[in-house]
Amino acid sequence: MSGGAVRPLEVLVTEPVMGRFRDVLTEGGAHRWTFAYGDDPAALAAAAATADVLVCSAADRELFAGMERLRLLHVTGAGYDKIPLDALRPGVRVANTFHHGRSIAEHVMMVAMMLLRDVARGERDMRAGVWRNAVVDPSYAFGGVLAGRVLGVLGMGEIGGEVARLAGALGMRVRTVRRDPGAPLPAGVDLEWVGGQDRLHEMLGACDVVVVTVPLSEETRGLVDAAALAAMKPTAVLVNVARGAVVDEKALHSALSDGTIAGAGLDVWWRNPREPAEPPPSHLDFTGFDNVVLTPHQSGHTEETFRGRAEDIRANVEALAEGRPLRNLVRS
Repeated sequence: MSGGAVRPLEVLVTEPVMGRFRDVLTEGGAHRWTFAYGDDPAALAAAAATADVLVCSAADRELFAGMERLRLLHVTGAGYDKIPLDALRPGVRVANTFHHGRSIAEHVMMVAMMLLRDVARGERDMRAGVWRNAVVDPSYAFGGVLAGRVLGVLGMGEIGGEVARLAGALGMRVRTVRRDPGAPLPAGVDLEWVGGQDRLHEMLGACDVVVVTVPLSEETRGLVDAAALAAMKPTAVLVNVARGAVVDEKALHSALSDGTIAGAGLDVWWRNPREPAEPPPSHLDFTGFDNVVLTPHQSGHTEETFRGRAEDIRANVEALAEGRPLRNLVRS
């Protein structure tokens, strides 16, 4: 279609957060964008019937049934496990987008520092009007620096690579276990040790900070179990920014209760509530632990992450309209 008139595409966006980047998505004004969410089923169905492109983080089979014109489904993030791809018509392409690696890596470093310095305890004391630190109170433990300590990464994809780069810049010694220990490393990553997943316990025993970044699969579900946690140092901390189910919930709760490990940072959970009234994100209560940093799956939620994703989506819509190759295709 290059050199001729480009037919405007009908683009349906069903992910509410992307509406906050409407200016980025619609820049240029060449295509018709409809922002319709689940609160208006009639408007959603009407827009779906004429959509060439669907932008979403989740969808159901019923929605696809009315999308005869659909040519591209663009996921608003990296994962597409909440989309029944088998329900799409043949020929519908699927693309995803990233831009969350640096954001999540910075979150990991922040949480590791908070745990090693026991920032939460100091803040609680200050809010209670208590001035206490390791100099004035001998019972108050000294914190620790990251430099010189060993950080272990489970998985070395985009997120794991960013974590490794930042940790190295802070003077940490970085190790990893990955499915293929001989695969090329991400650019700028310097590791002191690499092993396959069969050497997970060996790596865990050497680490001061363990970061989980592997995707959830049947192979990785429950990978960090009671035996893995027992292999960690009692002074080590665990940070999970992957998926909750990669870590055995009961085993982690027990390890924190009995001091098997020193602390944890949890940004991903075993349930993922969409509304405040829904059940809590875990079956067991982690809110009573002073040595756990709890966040609601927000490590990747930065302006930079979502602006970059919106730019990717707009670029792929333009490429589709002009007959150019699309980026980040997961199904072609």
